[in-house]
Amino acid sequence: KKTMNLFVETFLFLGTLAYSYLEAFVKLFVPVRRKSVSGELVLITGAGHGVGRATALEFAKRQSRLVLWDISKHGVEETAAECKNLGATVEAFVVDCSKREEIYSAAEKVKKEIGDVTILVNNAGVI
Repeated sequence: KKTMNLFVETFLFLGTLAYSYLEAFVKLFVPVRRKSVSGELVLITGAGHGVGRATALEFAKRQSRLVLWDISKHGVEETAAECKNLGATVEAFVVDCSKREEIYSAAEKVKKEIGDVTILVNNAGVI
């Protein structure tokens, strides 16, 4: 009985291993289809510099509609200008994400004036 159990377990292990290798081999040559973010309303916090700015620029290249938040007026406006140069629709807001009231107020304003956010990149305060 132990020999039979060992045989079944070995067979299952080898079968799973073979399947995994075959799947990996197929994925090498058949790329995964990426989701299109064109036209999506993307809100990025901390968009005034660094990772937030880089993220905004990548979404802008993919024709997303952008809502940019940052505590720095100069930084968020600079990012907005760069994104507009790439052809994106952009709205920039000065928001201190450490203050709950400012977040709720800005979120309500975005919802009323621009629409429902479909992608949120919560980047503020990462560093």
